[in-house]
Amino acid sequence: MYRFSGPAGQLLESEKAVVGDILKEWKLDKGALAAKVNGEELDLDVEVSCDASVEPITSDTEEGLEILRHSTAHLLAQAATRLFPGAVVAIGPVIKDGFYYDIEFKEPISEADLPALEKEMRRIVKRGIPLKRQRVSREEAIELFKERKDLYKVEILEGIDDDSVNLYWQDEYVDLCRGPHVPNTRVLQNFKLLSVAGAYWRGDENNIMLTRIYGTAFATKEDLEAYVTRMEEAKKRDHRKIGRELGLFSLHKEGPGFPFFHPKGMVVINTLIDFWSKVHRKNGYDQIRTPMILNRDLWIQSGHWDHYRENMYFTEIDDQPYAIKPMNCPGGILVYKSDLHSYRDLPLRLGELGIVHRHEKSGVLHGLMRVRCFTQDDAHHYCTPDQIKDEVSLIMDMVDYIYSEVFGFKFHVELSTRPDNSMGSDEMWELAEKSLREVLEERGTTYVLNPGDGAFYGPKIDFHLEDCIGRTWQCGTIQLDFQMPEKFDVTYIGSDGKEHRPAMLHRTILGSIERFLGILIEHYAGAFPFWIAPVQVKVLAVGDDHVDYAKDLKALLQDREYRVELDCRDEKLGRKIRDAQMEKVPFMLVVGDKELETGTVSVRDRSEGDKGSMSKEDLLELLKGQFSPL
Repeated sequence: MYRFSGPAGQLLESEKAVVGDILKEWKLDKGALAAKVNGEELDLDVEVSCDASVEPITSDTEEGLEILRHSTAHLLAQAATRLFPGAVVAIGPVIKDGFYYDIEFKEPISEADLPALEKEMRRIVKRGIPLKRQRVSREEAIELFKERKDLYKVEILEGIDDDSVNLYWQDEYVDLCRGPHVPNTRVLQNFKLLSVAGAYWRGDENNIMLTRIYGTAFATKEDLEAYVTRMEEAKKRDHRKIGRELGLFSLHKEGPGFPFFHPKGMVVINTLIDFWSKVHRKNGYDQIRTPMILNRDLWIQSGHWDHYRENMYFTEIDDQPYAIKPMNCPGGILVYKSDLHSYRDLPLRLGELGIVHRHEKSGVLHGLMRVRCFTQDDAHHYCTPDQIKDEVSLIMDMVDYIYSEVFGFKFHVELSTRPDNSMGSDEMWELAEKSLREVLEERGTTYVLNPGDGAFYGPKIDFHLEDCIGRTWQCGTIQLDFQMPEKFDVTYIGSDGKEHRPAMLHRTILGSIERFLGILIEHYAGAFPFWIAPVQVKVLAVGDDHVDYAKDLKALLQDREYRVELDCRDEKLGRKIRDAQMEKVPFMLVVGDKELETGTVSVRDRSEGDKGSMSKEDLLELLKGQFSPL
């Protein structure tokens, strides 16, 4: 006789029982997609024959939503093989906010085919087809998929060591999967297919290009509709589209992953850099610059050669191997080591706007968000162990000021701990993780623990911004490192006259200038705040008679260092206003007969519309009153 316990203290004794029957006995089966049995996620039809705790997994939980989405990926694959005979499915995992399935089609498909796929998926949903699990040996599964010519599944199976695997059947369709899955397709009501992209099999550019179909699924229709609305808004805010329309940057096949910045884009970037420099000067940083190409021996010494080589670019100089830097820290360490330091010099804060290159696979490149070359707003703090907490707190104060006060972002914090490929002793890792955790707790900062996601040389605190439509972006990070100082024999002279090893903090706040610009474009939908807008004021001359006055007005504003453009085209005023509005210019100054006669200007605000006529003095007061952290 076995004893089953439920989440609210329910008890059931039986020689054996099916998971779904146990939940039904306790009246917990309503809405259950699967169950946790002794903490393991299992299908509802699994038979339990041991003492166990059993609790339902419903769609309003994180685990339930993942099961729902994974089952919807199977639903998509079944519909695809029905609609497109000869289609061969590869993999279909759950991702953030949805799922995808990589499929090889005989003929290319496009987003125009998604409605037909959705229609077929809904037909399958209405039939309420059971998802039946079958446990078979690995050899049996290989033979089955060979017979069905599902060669991607065969390749997956041949690469694993498991003696047996799970198959999930939906009528004629079968998939290889760990599970669990929903009991039948009728549960999968609220889904939508989103887009089509190309993806190399196993992410290898030497392999065949498959078609990746993205989709999402939710527990309720309301949640689905809210997500779709958010995605439609995100499309309107796509930084690649807005960046092109506003003349900020462009992307070219001659340099995939290497964005080209235009004059207006450089205005925004330089304004961000001026702001960055001012904040860092106020917080006691010195700025440095290190070379972009350094000898391979440096990267071997730093550990990047063993832990990061696949993401690096290489070259040869004077028959010697060199690497283009993927990170700034080894070069910064050489700057530190070029002088002797005592405890009186610490903490030492060295900031660098360093250009780094990292090899990203072509399939993951995305506008400014995922590039191969970017400017990292880096800084490294060298400090004594007892200064660590104060230095981390100073960085967090800067993060709070920049994210919240200046740009108005909400953000949340994650603490990432030791990864599998780490270097260094257990004692060093324990000390580093304890230091970061204590700072967060002493500051009363709410954080999420992210086990195993630290850098290979130390744990880290990551900052995730939330934009105006609820999307999150990982930008800033603080990484505590005892390994690099050890590897490079970095020291300072203590008060006892002996050499000591400093702690090293790696940190970024914006993350990368390029990516942060992409986030700002989407957050503001191109309508930048006045202080960062590439063109702050546009003077609109109504006719030829008003051009000279308009030029004088432009010169007046430029003397006060405002960014001004003049529109004196032979176009109607309405067209000029519409164009300036489309260019997201914060203020438009209309100059016509009345303004020329009275020496005034008619002001239009980008968001508020017509503000009426005002004197030049009042205009200057209006512009002076616009927020600027510079």
